[in-house]
Amino acid sequence: MKAGFVLKPKNTIALKEVFLKIKSIFEKKGIDVLLESVSAKAIGLLGVEFDEMCKEVDFLVALGGDGTLISLARRAYKYDKPVLGINAGNLGFLTDINPENIAEFLDKFLKGEYRIDERMVIEIDYQGKKLYAFNDVVISKDVISSMIHIKIDTNESFLNTYHGDGLIISTPTGSTAYNLSAGGPVVYPLTEGFILTPICPHSLTQRPLILPSNFELEAEVKEKTAKLIIDGQEIYDMTSKIKIKKAQKPAKLIHRLERNYFDVLREKLNWGEVK
Repeated sequence: MKAGFVLKPKNTIALKEVFLKIKSIFEKKGIDVLLESVSAKAIGLLGVEFDEMCKEVDFLVALGGDGTLISLARRAYKYDKPVLGINAGNLGFLTDINPENIAEFLDKFLKGEYRIDERMVIEIDYQGKKLYAFNDVVISKDVISSMIHIKIDTNESFLNTYHGDGLIISTPTGSTAYNLSAGGPVVYPLTEGFILTPICPHSLTQRPLILPSNFELEAEVKEKTAKLIIDGQEIYDMTSKIKIKKAQKPAKLIHRLERNYFDVLREKLNWGEVK
């Protein structure tokens, strides 16, 4: 069995000791470890090109925070490999395995005592190219002093024209990211649907909306200064219409059997105590 590692891109050198300890544990359990070349270069080790690594391994590992896992899941989407998140900071919504617990987890993992969550992914048709979003697609203005007008059509009919700073189109997984900050709803991550949340809308009647995942959306912006932002990590100029739909296959995340999403919500959002 082989695992392919990607390390948090910021302050990667600080993760070298942690990575080497984890690598040693993986190898003692009989799991070969490959390290992506950019991460390897940052800590002075030999690595493997990302695409080659994804082809060779049985699963992928993100060592960092939720952002590292989201980036890895999106970049490796076409290879259909499950992704494990090892948390290198505070407990995240996605990375629930801590480095000190990795040996215990691998013992269970090798016995098949784990689960794979399948998360909806958004496919974006952008100027003839296919882009993928794990968390969200954001259409945002690029000029501070003005607002933009975003026309949304569905495969059934015209939906709305949003006037304001922008629009978030989120997956259920991404509901606790930018969507939540903008006043959108928390949606259980294993459901499927599009969450449309306007950013600072000009009218107070513009409210978040949840649509079924079998809808196909088309977005057009009148202004030529709009930006298309994928998972907060990839930015494009939005100079033409884009089409948005549910991707054909989900992203796969490896989790502990004991992981409970509502425990994570209570901890991250400071919800009430269990009675």
